[in-house]
Amino acid sequence: MHPMLNVAVKAARRAGSLIQRASLNLDAVRVEKKKHNDFVSEVDRAAEETILDVITEAYPKHAILAEESGAQRFGESEYEWIIDPIDGTTNFIHGHPQFAISIALAHKGQIQQAVVYDPSRNDLFTASRGVGAFLNDRRIRVSRRSFMNECLISTGFPVSDQSYVDTYLAMLKDVLAKTAGVRREGAASLDLCNVACGRVDGFWEFNLKPWDIAAGSLIVQEAGGIVTDMHGEQTWLESGDIVAGNPKILSQLLQTLAPHLS
Repeated sequence: MHPMLNVAVKAARRAGSLIQRASLNLDAVRVEKKKHNDFVSEVDRAAEETILDVITEAYPKHAILAEESGAQRFGESEYEWIIDPIDGTTNFIHGHPQFAISIALAHKGQIQQAVVYDPSRNDLFTASRGVGAFLNDRRIRVSRRSFMNECLISTGFPVSDQSYVDTYLAMLKDVLAKTAGVRREGAASLDLCNVACGRVDGFWEFNLKPWDIAAGSLIVQEAGGIVTDMHGEQTWLESGDIVAGNPKILSQLLQTLAPHLS
């Protein structure tokens, strides 16, 4: 394992232990509302602090982009860590076990290392650019399905920005008509990992943040999948609009979504 990936795994597991302990007594967890349908708990902040402690001890000069630190970049370096301490906070605070820790490392803007850790299932997804993607040290690959009517697709509902609702619902109607089903589980990092290991065949969502998708996107790519924006371009990390899937399904999913794009 690459030494930088090893540090990310150490940070994710340490934060995961903290989160799991807190999940045993959710009534005691303090929660604040950042904006409409966007929550942060004291556990998010404590988990992020734990992750930052591990990373900055190993790489004190690296830059950081972390969700709960005011979403601010700090540090000047060719290396930047992109961190979401709990992707799926709403699930976490409701006791719904679909959330994860997401940690990515970019070098000169290109994601090189990725960890997504699901502490509820003890599932550790990892990837290093050019090396492959793994779930609990077992190599993973995207599905081999070729036709949309065979496929299970995942997505995320627009909850904090309601301006996407009408477009999203039109897309959802068409995807439902052409596939075996659609799932919405509430944690984009895990949705991407599910594409990577073949649990679902594709994924799309609007208006995500870099920390939601940076790690998961590399895991998909290293598992043989493709990641684009809604137009099939490579602006997904900047725009937050993302589509992912196995190579045979991605183009069909993009074609299904295309009529609803402005």
